[in-house]
Amino acid sequence: MEELEDNPFYGIFNRQKANQLNIGNTTYKERLKKLEALKNALEVDYKQKLREALYADFKKPFLETDLTEIYPVLTEIKFAKSNLKSWMKDQKVDTPLALLGASSYIKHEPKGVCLIISPWNFPINLTFGPLVSAIAAGNTVILKPSEMTPNASKVMSEIITALFNEDEVALVEGQVEVAENLLKLPFNHIFFTGSPQVGKIVMKAASKHLSSVTLELGGKSPTIIDASANLEKAVEKIIFGKFTNAGQTCIAPDYVLLHSSLKEKFTTLFKSKIAEFYSDQAEQSESYCRIVNQKHFERLTSYIEEAKHNGSNIASGGAFNASDNYIEPTLVFEAPEDSKLMQDEIFGPILPVKLYSNLQEPVDYINSKEKPLALYIYSKNKKHINYIMDNTRAGSGCVNHNLLQFLNHNLPFGGSNNSGIGKSHGFFGFEAFSNRRAFMKQHTIGATDLLRPPYTNFKQKLIDLTLKWF
Repeated sequence: MEELEDNPFYGIFNRQKANQLNIGNTTYKERLKKLEALKNALEVDYKQKLREALYADFKKPFLETDLTEIYPVLTEIKFAKSNLKSWMKDQKVDTPLALLGASSYIKHEPKGVCLIISPWNFPINLTFGPLVSAIAAGNTVILKPSEMTPNASKVMSEIITALFNEDEVALVEGQVEVAENLLKLPFNHIFFTGSPQVGKIVMKAASKHLSSVTLELGGKSPTIIDASANLEKAVEKIIFGKFTNAGQTCIAPDYVLLHSSLKEKFTTLFKSKIAEFYSDQAEQSESYCRIVNQKHFERLTSYIEEAKHNGSNIASGGAFNASDNYIEPTLVFEAPEDSKLMQDEIFGPILPVKLYSNLQEPVDYINSKEKPLALYIYSKNKKHINYIMDNTRAGSGCVNHNLLQFLNHNLPFGGSNNSGIGKSHGFFGFEAFSNRRAFMKQHTIGATDLLRPPYTNFKQKLIDLTLKWF
């Protein structure tokens, strides 16, 4: 206990712990009011501040901020508001005949004091999205956004301070040691979005207190294009998915598995569509953002430099500017299997392409790797589509598009094993921050009441009948 009391965040944690039952017992209307206040903050009061903050952090275009940061949270709020009453209701379930005289139900109760650790790539979306679920489920929450987007964190802190008391929702800023101190506290649930490497650290810390976790991680999400695909549409959508946010997206297409007959046409289309999206000089485009900081810029440019020296074919792009953390949209063929482009999650605007001649090759290749967070298929061939889906494993996916599965709150979002644990969005997010508590209520005398000691031959016959028929 002394060790916990020395923790710089123990005070906030302890106040939230003391208040958790008050928040947990809030009504549907009270939770609705909080969600509406958050919606108004994002949609009206702080919208422009958020746009300017993300532009200051890594030159994110205003439209992209609206589309990928604010809109997903607003739709999460609207979906929760429309469904919260039914989510909060006790769910009746059947009671077996052997337990005659009783009724049974499941109550979604709040988990309690929760920690949300969010990343830098979509700081508003991936901080406030889980917060919506936590509020809907009736929890108290401490938020720890990334230190890599300080301007966004500052505005989010303003929003949280304006809307909530610290004993319900608090936001703390700071470097890695802040997260380390938070992870020492006995939270009831931890929701983390980030890399698999850090996810393992979070899970290890959570295990000391047996805290439950939701881990939204990443990995190398593949995109398969077969010979039947509408290639022009596929290239357009892949460029949208890969180069939005300059590739700094956990479900972006990480690499393409392309039918070998399409290589030349794919390359031509890629160059023309990049020019169409971002002009001939993407560096001058107001629709193309930057790498978040120098560390990530140097990591990504090292991939390009390695590609220049290991026999890879840089078919398009490859330029960069250190003064602005700018990296040109880049297309790479023939990257060696042991290269960083093919081994590491890229998380940037570099698209490696691997050719194949028969469908079994990409399926075997994907299955030789860790399970990805997403898998994308471009094809008109239903047999191919079904074969790929049935014979690969991934957290989510799309056929003939990418990224959009994230925006459907009727779908669970999350990975599998190395790409994540647990699901979020919509009811699945509400469920992640809830404990499904089982209740049974006895109304009349039941069959089990007849089986108390002392045991007799008559009671043995009752048990024999129960074993056989119930």
